[in-house]
Order: sequence, then C-alpha cells, then structure tokens
Amino acid sequence: MPFSTISVIGLGYIGLPTAAVFASRKKQVIGVDVNQTAVDIINRGQIHIVEPDLDMIVHAAVTEGYLRATTKPEPADAFLIAVPTPFKGDHEPDLSYIESASKSIAPVLKKGDLVILESTSPVGATEQMAAWLANARPDLTFPQTHGENSDIRIAHCPERVLPGHVLRELVQNDRVIGGMTPKCSESAINLYKVFVQGECIVTNARTAEMCKLTENSFRDVNIAFANELSMICDKLDISVWELIRLANRHPRVNILQPGPGVGGHCIAVDPWFIVSKTPEQARLIRTAREVNDSKPQWVIDKVKLAVAELLQANPHKTASELTIACFGLAFKPDIDDLRESPAVSIVQQLTQEHPGRILAVEPNIVELPVTLSGKIELKTLEQTAGESDILLLLVDHKEFRGYESKIPEKSKVIDTRGIW
Repeated sequence: MPFSTISVIGLGYIGLPTAAVFASRKKQVIGVDVNQTAVDIINRGQIHIVEPDLDMIVHAAVTEGYLRATTKPEPADAFLIAVPTPFKGDHEPDLSYIESASKSIAPVLKKGDLVILESTSPVGATEQMAAWLANARPDLTFPQTHGENSDIRIAHCPERVLPGHVLRELVQNDRVIGGMTPKCSESAINLYKVFVQGECIVTNARTAEMCKLTENSFRDVNIAFANELSMICDKLDISVWELIRLANRHPRVNILQPGPGVGGHCIAVDPWFIVSKTPEQARLIRTAREVNDSKPQWVIDKVKLAVAELLQANPHKTASELTIACFGLAFKPDIDDLRESPAVSIVQQLTQEHPGRILAVEPNIVELPVTLSGKIELKTLEQTAGESDILLLLVDHKEFRGYESKIPEKSKVIDTRGIW
C-alpha cells in the first residue's frame, strides 16, 4: 500500500532527520515530540539540534507544507518510533519512553497501519511494544496473535548513522528490516524505499534488535583493547601511538586509537543491553565496557599527578592557583553532541576535585551545558594559550591540530588523543 501520511514519534538526532528526508520526498509527515519548544522551533522551519544541511531540508519541508510538528499523535499510515532508550538502576534498559510512545499512538491506529520501532532496544523490545499496543487496542489484531493476517504490521529497523553525516547515511546505508512476520517486513521495505538507496535486508525482529547491539559492542571491544593498551604502555614507558602505528603495519592488524573513554548514545550504551539479557554469557562484552568506563578516572589521575608535579616544582604555589584547560567536550571530533561524553564527565569530576580555575575550549558550542554552567569558563583557543598550567586534550577537533606549537614550555600537557 502507498503511504500517504507518515508519523515520526521523537524528533531528536534520528527522528527529525528521518522525518525531514521523508518530507523531502513529498510525503506528508507529522512529527510528534513531547517537547513543546522543539515542536514550535520545527514549525517555524528551524531546528533545535545541530546536523549539517538539516536546517535547509527542514525549512523547505515546513515551508512547502510537507512537514509539521505536534505534541499529540494524529492518524497516519505508518508510525516510526525514535525515542530514547536510556538506563535505569544498574545499566538496566529503560523502556518507559517506548511504552509512552506506544500508548500515545494506540488511540489513532487503524487497520492496515505499520508501526516501526527504530529506537535501539534490548532483544524482545519490539514484541513488548506489540504487546502494549495490543493491550491498548483489543479491537485490532496484531502479529503476535494473528500472524500474517493481523490488522497492524510491526517491525524493528535500527538506525545506523553517524552524527555529522546523518542525512547522507540515512539515504545511502543498508537497512536491516526485522518484521514480526514476512508481510510486516515487506511493508517496512516499501516504506523505507521512499528514500533509502542502500539495500534493505530482511530478518526477524529479534535478530534486527541484536544486530544493532552487536555492531556497537564490536566497536566497544576494539576500543577497549586500544584503551587498555594505552594504560599498559603508560606503565611501561612506551608511546602507545608509536606502538599502534607499528603494529598496524601488519597486514591483518588494525588497532583503533585510544582516547579518554567512550561516549555517545550508542557505543557506551548498547553493549549493556546485551549484558542485561545474558549476564552469564556476555563476559567479554561486559569487561570491555568496564575497561572503557574506567578510562575517564585514569585521565583524572593523570591530571592529579600533573598538579602534584607542578606544586613540587613551585613550592610557593597552591593548587587553587593552578589553571587547567580542557580541550573538547563533545563525545567525538567536530560535532556539538555532548551526550554520554567522557570529556564532559571528566571535566565535571575535575570541578569537584580541583580548587583552581578550569577552562574549556569547545569550538562547536556557544554555551555550556547546565551541568557545567557556573563551574567552568568557556574560552576560545586564543584566550587559553598563556593562561593554563595544565593543558588536557580530550577531543581531537580539527581546530586543535597544530596547536602544540603555541603551548608554553612550562605548561604540562596531557594528550589523550595523540595529536600533540
């Protein structure tokens, strides 16, 4: 069936670009979000997140009447749920956002509709969503009870896009389509083929859920190997950057670069979804998470050591007279996204432990997040050069490359990314 109206629930870093791309293909798109401010901004043809070129596409879609935002779901032919799946307690997945989204769309569902869960989810979440919908709408039939003959089609289709390249990757990347039945998958493919140029590969819902978690866990394990190497090399007085460069000359070795930890809303989160379901079996995946989660503390210990060495060299000084400059707050280079950023958690902890001034240089933001506001000073590169006793490089933004020539000799440098 042709989809004349598409609804996207959750207008964040994935939902808004997805809604905009559908609208750019001349589909009627209703975006739904609980945040009234975000809804108002979108309806003005503007955006509340930073993503290259998204502002132009949203502006055009709103102006031409293909995209509008609201806080209350309305009838549509397809519903894409792209809401957060954070943690609660001890790394337990919190499905409350998916539950709320399901219950909010349930009243407007009609026979023949397609519901797709795009949110990264633990295995079984799509079936759980289907159960919530069935519970709310006993007058409709669902795949878990009526199979191919169900009124409503349900599928899981995880996003796998890179912040900063979302619009290109939404269109070009392959999609894994996990329908609860073959007809559910077929319906989902018809929807995504509106804009997806990559291949749509069909599997079941559970495998699709596990696929996304596996991709990010694979990367997490590899990063953990690099991070563990960096701590070993520090102990043995070896340059980890040179070591990795040499080891990578082997034709079948490709070690990643270490860093201050792992951030973002995927790699730092998704492996725990596997651990939560299979704690006895997911031993390597859990250990990799623990290695990467321990790296920020290791960085903080390096800063404390640098403070101690400076005080020893300058006995007349106190710690409160020393200034630390932190370079980068985003969770990866050249973006503005601070979610789950190890750099932010490192800076937050430093504000509690260091009595002196803390400066932050983050060229991709104009104001500090609430958690850091009033505790540190946001500065430009030019303002920090002569002011800092300790320079802590946390993110290798392009603006920071080549800056080492401007660092005074008396300053201590801690480079967690190996560019200085």
